[in-house]
This record gives sequence, C-alpha cells and structure tokens, in this order.
Amino acid sequence: MTQNILLLPGDGIGPEIMAQAVRVLERLKSDGLDIAWDNALIGGCAVDATGVPFPQETQDKALAADAVLLAAVGGPQYDVLPREQRPERGLLAIRKVMNVFSNLRPALVYPELVEASTLKPEVISGLDIIIVRELVGDIYFGEPRGIEMRDTEFGNERVGYNTMVYSESEIRRIAHSAFKTAQKRAKKLCSVDKMNVLEATQLWRDVVIEVSAEYPDVELSHMLVDNAAMQLVRNPKQFDVMVTGNMFGDILSDAASMLTGSIGMLPSASLDANGKGLYEPIHGSAPDIAGKNLANPLAMILSVAMMLRHSLNQVAAADRVDSAVKQVLAQGYRTGDIMTEGGKKVGTVEMGDAVLAVL
Repeated sequence: MTQNILLLPGDGIGPEIMAQAVRVLERLKSDGLDIAWDNALIGGCAVDATGVPFPQETQDKALAADAVLLAAVGGPQYDVLPREQRPERGLLAIRKVMNVFSNLRPALVYPELVEASTLKPEVISGLDIIIVRELVGDIYFGEPRGIEMRDTEFGNERVGYNTMVYSESEIRRIAHSAFKTAQKRAKKLCSVDKMNVLEATQLWRDVVIEVSAEYPDVELSHMLVDNAAMQLVRNPKQFDVMVTGNMFGDILSDAASMLTGSIGMLPSASLDANGKGLYEPIHGSAPDIAGKNLANPLAMILSVAMMLRHSLNQVAAADRVDSAVKQVLAQGYRTGDIMTEGGKKVGTVEMGDAVLAVL
C-alpha cells in the first residue's frame, strides 16, 4: 500500500530546506519505496493566502496522511497580527489536532562536528541524548489565559496570565513513552520538574514514579529544571533520556541543540498513541537568511529519516538516509552554521547535492 505524506514547507527557509527533503524522497521512491506526497499551507503563507495560520484544508489533509513533514513557520512581518492569526498558532493547532503528545528530540554530536560546538570537546564528544517533551499540554494550552485590566497594589493596570495544568492521564501517557524510549537505549531516564514550587509538577513527579513500577529495568532519576539546565552544559553525557513537560522541554531541548554545534542539525518527531507523527527540524524559519541558499537542510533531511523509521516503518530507508548524512559530514561538507577549519563550505542546494550523491 502506498504511504501518503503531507508536506508543509511553511515560511522563511522552510521551502528551501523542504525542497532538499523532497529530493531525498524522490530518490527513495525511484528506488522502489511506495510513497506519495501532497502539499498544504501552514503558518504565515497560510495567513497570506487564507487569513488563518491553519486552514481547514490543511487540517483535513494532515488527519488523512500517514505522516506529516513540516519545515518551519513564522516571520517578523506577522508579529503585528492578532495573536490568533500569528503563524505559531498554526503550529500549536496542528500538534493539538493530531494529538502528537510525545515529542522526541535527539541531541547527537557527530564526530566531525565536535569542533563546531562552543563547549570543550571532552565535554560533548560522543554525546547522544534524547529529550522526550510532552507537547500538547502545560502552560501553552492551559486555560484561563489572557491579558486584562485588574486592580493591583500598583493601581489599575494590565495583567497577563497563563495556566500551567497537567492531568494525571497526560502525565501517565508521556511517561510510558519516555520509559519505552529508555528501554531501547541505555535504560536510564531522568524526569525533569519543578516540584519544589509548582504543584502541577509535584503531580508530574508522583505519576512518573507510579509508572516506573511497570519498568523495573529502567533506572529512574529526578532533577529540578534549573539544575537540569546547568547540568546539560556542565556534564551533558550524564544523561541518556530525559522526560519533561511542554515548557521545560521547549527550553531544555534548544539548550541541548547547541551542545551539538548547531540547531540546524537536529530533527524531531512528535507522535500520537498509534505512532503517527509530525516531523520537523527543531530550528525556526530564520527569515534573515531565507532565499539566500545559506540554510542547513540536514535537520530537515534527518526529520525524513525519523519519519521513515517511526511512522512508515521503513527502517532500512531511514538507516540509508542517516548514513548518507554521516558520510557527507565525513567528506567535509559544511554549511555556514557548522563550518569548521578545513571544511568545504556549501549552500543549501549544494548540501542537498552531496546527500543525493551518496544516496
């Protein structure tokens, strides 16, 4: 049966890096992989065309597809729009509609890129961790939220408020996802919270401990988020799998990305309970370099590999793409964000050429 993929190029550098991902898909299809794909609008380009960041047509196509591949959304020209029209609302909406609650964010240091990191080589050499981030709850979705006038000790003034909220079921399902991920790796899981001051994360810790009884082969530890942020920079190799909530995971995964030398190298997978996923590089739309053939497409291409592995069950094809990226780095090809002394500096298209040549 043909497996159907929805492509969402989005904004900024999104169309450029998606074009390189499509070249990879075309190569795999020509070699016998039974896949097909369609395109749709999300983010700023959707606002420009339809007035909303997540049109109904895109929603329908996303729900019908076997997997969704998304590049990036956003741009400074949209910051003046009402909040519900901003591109980022489309990103939050598709995650919620697809119910992709389990976000897997690997942070892997390739040997060839050790020197690209701002940290000492002995700190990050050999690093291979994964952050499991809960993606459809927490303060990003909690109600009530808003900005309103209130009487405060300083007088009548504007007050902004958001609600951090987690149900037991939401915590339980992301905990199961994290424990299962840990079982496939080094069987070590660190749960990150702020239970000393936030009741919502006290419940988080309590439920994770309860779930741990079902995974006696996994060593569970706990860490407060401020300490976890410090430890990621001080001694990142102490971790293997980390699990945390939506807001903490957003921050920690971006911090972890810079251990690797560039946020442009890291893919992500966001999965529902059945393994259907939304796949995207963790970087943004980088509007300052859009259209200049400067963007690194490797995180986008690695997102294709994650999609092949986790949702389409095409493990051999996934391994082939991962191997191609490793070989290209070993050959010395570098976009500007990962450029090191002695490397061959190339643009977006040329990096795609190099990956295709290996494939």
